Amino acid sequence: MIRKISLMVFISLISVSVFAQYELDIKIPVFKSVSYYAVAVPGEDEYSIPYAIANNQFYLESVRFIDLADTFFMLGNYEQSIVFAQEAIRQALLSDEFVAVELINETERLMNRAYTNNFAAWYPNEFSMGKEYYEESLIAHSENKFDQSIDLSKSSIGILASLQIPEAGAVPPPPAVTTPAAVVTGTRTVPLPSQYTVRPWATARDCLWNIAGYPWVFNDPRRWTELYEANRSRMPQPNNPDLIHPGFVINIPSTGGEVRQGMWDPNTNYGF
Repeated sequence: MIRKISLMVFISLISVSVFAQYELDIKIPVFKSVSYYAVAVPGEDEYSIPYAIANNQFYLESVRFIDLADTFFMLGNYEQSIVFAQEAIRQALLSDEFVAVELINETERLMNRAYTNNFAAWYPNEFSMGKEYYEESLIAHSENKFDQSIDLSKSSIGILASLQIPEAGAVPPPPAVTTPAAVVTGTRTVPLPSQYTVRPWATARDCLWNIAGYPWVFNDPRRWTELYEANRSRMPQPNNPDLIHPGFVINIPSTGGEVRQGMWDPNTNYGF
């Protein structure tokens, strides 16, 4: 264990010059891309991993070179260990870029599926959110922010892949009628809820985007970031706004002068 730690410290030191060469942020090479193989979607089923990602040769090469660097480090041949460690870092960078491209390609396939089946009419909120994540992933990739691009693509895939193709001949539901966000007036006797318990995706399709769109929350799904910032420190993974488990209690901030109190009650008439 001490040997492994010593090697990683050793590699982290030489990574300064290597990452400077590639004009990227300095970080210890832990080959993050392997964690992106498990692309899961909400619900019980697991989304199948694209073949190209599961057979990522850049990641396999990075592992091979880190093993070689480890071997030569233990033999005391530090110069050769540095050479192998530098190549391991280079392959890890290529791996992240490779995974980012493959996930973008998969997202494009799902976007085409969404357009073909008119998901914009069937699932307007989910489609809009998936499309937004997809477009942001393209921007991140163009700026060589591969980790960010991967996370955004994963979010888009998770949403789009969960949408079911409507049955032949089915008619999409009419557009939802929107009303202004509620503000307590002299005629309102029931305050709006200040908390909401997340329900399962399979039954309620709860995500921050959809929750923000509830009339008694903000009535505007685009304000999901306000929910995220208000609850970020309490979330299972603070840097992952997509991960909210059923049973998680979301605090709803009062941002427009409205009075909020207590937990959301489905049997209460909030005036909508």
